Amino acid sequence: MSEHENVFTKENLDTYLKELAKEYRKLNGKSMPADIVLIGGAAILANYGFREMTTDIDAVIGSASSMKEAINRVGDKYNLPSGWLNSDFMRTDSYSPRLIEHSQYYRQYSNVLTIRTVTAEYLIAMKLRSGRKYKNDLSDIMGILAAHEEAGNPITCEQVDKAVRDLYGDWNSIPEDSRMFIETAFRNGNYVQVYESVRAEEKRSKDILLRFDEDYPGVAGEGNVNAILASLKVKQGNKPSVREKLRKIQEERLSQPVSTKVIQREDKLER
Repeated sequence: MSEHENVFTKENLDTYLKELAKEYRKLNGKSMPADIVLIGGAAILANYGFREMTTDIDAVIGSASSMKEAINRVGDKYNLPSGWLNSDFMRTDSYSPRLIEHSQYYRQYSNVLTIRTVTAEYLIAMKLRSGRKYKNDLSDIMGILAAHEEAGNPITCEQVDKAVRDLYGDWNSIPEDSRMFIETAFRNGNYVQVYESVRAEEKRSKDILLRFDEDYPGVAGEGNVNAILASLKVKQGNKPSVREKLRKIQEERLSQPVSTKVIQREDKLER
């Protein structure tokens, strides 16, 4: 639950992948090709224009053992954090071994490193599975839907249903909040406007959790973060704002009889 100093954009992502291919070829030669499948924020950057950055690059890394040194060399060259390109997400619930077969070609670098990405309805399925309200999961879904609609190739409810079943077998593992979110999205449309409001709420949720983490370090984790966030939002919703408090005080003062106000003022002077 902490902020990251390093960010990745579409422009520097391509730079780092190009350098990675060069380093990999130096170490392993051109006769040992490798594949990397980008998922999550990196896949969004590669395929769409609505995300400006991501804080890490999640991927399925083929030839992981021989790729590790090349990843470290690029990290050292550009002063990137350890694990700047990683496969940690494979230990999360949104991972499916079927991701690779549903990925598509993106680019090849140095005739040795092929980059593939998860895209469209399969990215939506993954975002639904994780359903984190304090990151970009839900706004990414709306951004993808909006991008495909604008391009004249809208994603249908049936496509998302198939993607969920392809990756996870059925909808049983998809959180109820995520199911309601995607059903409402398809029913109401207006993806661009909804994207903006959802993104704003995600930023608010992140700020709430960051403040909570400052007060209670290490308490929030993947297992309880949604419950904590919901509780904090309820408390904030029930707590009157400063402006609301001042308005009520002013109304109370105006509603008092003049004689009462004078008496109160005289009492204060006498004290």
